[in-house]
Amino acid sequence: MKLYIAEKPSLGRAIADVLPKPHKKHEGYIELANGDCVTWCIGHLLEQAAPEDYDPKYKKWQMAHLPIIPELWQFKAKPKTKKQLSIVKKLVKQADNLVHAGDPDREGQLLVDEVLQEAKLSGRKKQSTQRLLISDLNPSAVKKALNQMRANHEFVPLSVSALARARADWLYGMNLTRAYTLVGQKAGFQGVLSVGRVQTPVLGLVVRRDMEIDNFVSKPFFEVLAHVRKDDGSEFSAKWKPSEACQPYMDEEGRVLVKGLAENVAARIHAQDAQVKKIEAKPKKHNPPLPYNLSALQIDANKRFGMSAKQVLDVCQALYEKHKLITYPRSDNRYLPTGHFAEAQQVLGAALNNQGLTEEKVADANLSLKSKCWNDAKVEAHHAIIPTAKKLKTAQLGQYELQVYQLISTQYLAQFYPAYRYTETRVELEIAGGVFVAKAEQILELGFKRLFKAEEKKPVVLPKLELGELLHCFKGEVVEKHTQPPSHFTEATLLSAMTGIARFVANAEIKKVLKETDGLGTEATRAGIIDLLFKRGFLQRNGKSIRSTELGVALIKTLPEDVSLPDRTALWESQLAKIAMKEQPYQTFMSPLEKEITGFIERACVSDSTLFTGLKSSRTGSKPSFSKKRSKKRTSTKSSRRKSAA
Repeated sequence: MKLYIAEKPSLGRAIADVLPKPHKKHEGYIELANGDCVTWCIGHLLEQAAPEDYDPKYKKWQMAHLPIIPELWQFKAKPKTKKQLSIVKKLVKQADNLVHAGDPDREGQLLVDEVLQEAKLSGRKKQSTQRLLISDLNPSAVKKALNQMRANHEFVPLSVSALARARADWLYGMNLTRAYTLVGQKAGFQGVLSVGRVQTPVLGLVVRRDMEIDNFVSKPFFEVLAHVRKDDGSEFSAKWKPSEACQPYMDEEGRVLVKGLAENVAARIHAQDAQVKKIEAKPKKHNPPLPYNLSALQIDANKRFGMSAKQVLDVCQALYEKHKLITYPRSDNRYLPTGHFAEAQQVLGAALNNQGLTEEKVADANLSLKSKCWNDAKVEAHHAIIPTAKKLKTAQLGQYELQVYQLISTQYLAQFYPAYRYTETRVELEIAGGVFVAKAEQILELGFKRLFKAEEKKPVVLPKLELGELLHCFKGEVVEKHTQPPSHFTEATLLSAMTGIARFVANAEIKKVLKETDGLGTEATRAGIIDLLFKRGFLQRNGKSIRSTELGVALIKTLPEDVSLPDRTALWESQLAKIAMKEQPYQTFMSPLEKEITGFIERACVSDSTLFTGLKSSRTGSKPSFSKKRSKKRTSTKSSRRKSAA
């Protein structure tokens, strides 16, 4: 008997639908006509044991117990899904051949692998287990995936990487949360002060931005415009480019801070000749934006519709599992396999049928165009989020579902539109010995921009000019402006900051490493992390803006600075990626981490708790579970244990 183990029931049913019928439905699995079976997990069926499962004394939070570092890691069954775990284990023992059908990411890999480990597979079964990678629940895609199965042992490093991350999160979050909750208690604070390797640097980003805004002092600066006229009466304006001699009167961004200097320049150029010294006309183009990964989709949906990151993820899960209209939604990839190119007509036809696109937009597409998104070398465990070829019989989508589906469909359609092409013209004038610059863009072809609502921006138009031509400056104008503070984070900009975390790092070497990683968190966890910070009272919403609370500020100010900076936590992802690629062993990641946590506990013991005096928690008395921090739904309780070592 061959047993297929899916990550969740919806995936299990999708697999069974393309396998021999008739089916017999049993509790927790489906039996196929040929005797094979399809079963499923319900998210994680196992979770890491809590500290008190290792020793009952850890139930009471005490600084003397920290750090808690298990010598032999333990898993335990989750009580709500314990029955399903028993069903899967029983079927695994009966099966001759196994097929791992977890989601195509490292968490999906570990989710089924840990169940297989719990079932104590024989060496032969381990070696023969196959890996089924499904990113589209429609029958044709599932059939295709079934014909492209690989050996599961090829993915062991991916599983080890996920296990290392889960254990590291447990060590880091559990020990530091206990330590700083106890610090808060010294000042009478009764709630839990949650610390996490990703959530705390995200909170740190918001707190530091809010403090920067609060401490910002606006300063005036001055620009000089030369209003110029040709002999034929056509007019345009050019902006003064200060010389090096003006640097003592400018800030680090090249803005003139002395009004008298600007006024002097404006007076000098009045009624003077303006000679054309340089004309540069460069043809430029912007290629279509790549199809979405989850973060890019969440950012656009927040900007367009005000949707939270969690709302977008939930809508995507429904579009993927319930409606089967999009491919795997938790993808971090923005490229597509070249084999998908041939399916474009069917995909666009489905998107048109499902109201994801309009007839006019589809009709203008050129299906022979092949954008840079079609690249096998850049597709890893999964590919970009795109529509499937599934056609709805009736309109079944809710408002948010339709809006997100339309975003995904339009981004896919853009791959079959030409580039946006324009000419960028830059003109330099010399007026009374000073340099003045005018810029303009001339659109040659709108291309893919026809698909997107254009920003209303008045174009700068320059008359036809000749090199050396003499013009007349009929007016010099001083424009006073003021420096602006940075904007408060929104969900879109905070997600963008998490994915592009390198720009918040000063160290050049770390910045270089971070540019090659996925940033803070993963595609699947970022929405949950932001949501968690709201639930724990560290962040609050003010319209579209995200602000830190008094409690959030107090925690960041009390913690060691390196705990709330993105440098080290984002570097974790780099090391975990190396484990997944067999470039770094598990232990060389975990051993230094254990020493680092010991150091953090020592620092917590001597930290100042006064910032928490008088603060109240919205979650007084609640203590979080420190089982694996994953994107999958889970519960936490005591139950049977499983010993495991990486």
